[in-house]
Amino acid sequence: MITIRKNLMSQNPGEIIQEAPYTWVDARDINRDDISQLEEQYSISSELLADIMDQDEQARIEKEDDYIALIVRLPAMADDCKGINQYAVPLGIVLVRDTVITICQSDSIVLEDFAKNRYRQYPVQTMEGFVISILGRAVMVYIRLLKYINRQKSQVEEQLQKSIMNYELIQLLQIQKSLVYFSTSLTTNEALLERLLRTPYFKLAGEEERDFLDDVITDNKQAIEMANIYSSILTGTMDAFASVISNNMNVIMKRLTIISISLMFPTFVTGFYGMNVNLPFMNNPFAWIGILTFCGVSALIGGWTLSDRRNARLVQRSLLGARVTEKENRRKKRKKRSLPD
Repeated sequence: MITIRKNLMSQNPGEIIQEAPYTWVDARDINRDDISQLEEQYSISSELLADIMDQDEQARIEKEDDYIALIVRLPAMADDCKGINQYAVPLGIVLVRDTVITICQSDSIVLEDFAKNRYRQYPVQTMEGFVISILGRAVMVYIRLLKYINRQKSQVEEQLQKSIMNYELIQLLQIQKSLVYFSTSLTTNEALLERLLRTPYFKLAGEEERDFLDDVITDNKQAIEMANIYSSILTGTMDAFASVISNNMNVIMKRLTIISISLMFPTFVTGFYGMNVNLPFMNNPFAWIGILTFCGVSALIGGWTLSDRRNARLVQRSLLGARVTEKENRRKKRKKRSLPD
C-alpha cells in the first residue's frame, strides 16, 4: 500500500505547526502492483526494488543518476509480536527531487510513529534530516526491544529452574536468534551511519543535523554493546542450564541403578528357593513369611548401603580424617624444628 504523507516541522507546544517542504511517499506491505507503480511513476530500478525485498539485504547507500538510495535495517512491528521472537527487515529510502520514498515489505513501529506524527525533537525540516530521524528512531526502538528481550530471558530462566523439559531451552534459542538478528542489523546500520558523515552527496543542513547524527551513532554503538552483552550472557546461561539438566538426569539414573541393585538380593533369595531340590524350611507352612521378611530386610540394607546420604557421610569422614592427619603431620614437623640439634 502506497500512501502520500506530509511531515510536521514542529511538535512542540506553543509553536506554529508547519509542513515540511517535501513529500513523503510511504510504501508498506507492497505487492506487485505497488512495485510496478514505483517503477513507472518514480523511475526506481527493478534491481533496487529486488534488493529491498530481500530479507537478508544489508544496509548501504548508493548514488544513481536521478536519485540517492539507502537501505537500512529496521526492527519489525513490535506491537504485533505476541511471542518473544523478534526480527529486523530492510527498509529502502529513495531521495528523488523533493520527495522521500520509503519502501518496506512489511510494517515497522518506526514508520508508524512518523505516519501518526508521534515524534518530537527530530530534525525533519529537510529530507536528509528525515532520513537521520528514521535511523535515530530505529535505534531507540532497538534499545527498547533489547530490554524487552532481556526481561523475557529472565522470565524463561525462572521457569527453567523448575522444569526439565526442552520448551524453555527452545524459547532461549529463539531469544538468541533475535539477538543475533539485532546485532547484525545494528552493525550494518553503524557502517551506514559512519558513511553518511563522509558522503559528499548526502549533505546535512547544519550543525543541528550533524550533532543529531553523532548522537544517533553513539546510541547505535550502545545498542550494539547491549546486544553483544545479552547474547554472551544468554550463551553462558544456556550452557549452564544444559549442564544442570544433564546432571539431574544423571542423578535420576543413579537412583534407578541403586533401586535395581537393591532388588537383586531378594531376587537371589527367591530364585534360590525356587529350585526343585531339598532346601531348609521347605516343609514349614510359614517359611514364606521368613523368606519375605529376609528379602525386605536385604533390600533395605542394600539400598541404605548404596544410598547417597551414606556415601556423602563417608566422604565427609574421609575428608575429616585427612584434615586431622594433615594437622598431626604439621605438629610433628613443628616439634622436629623446635628440638635442638
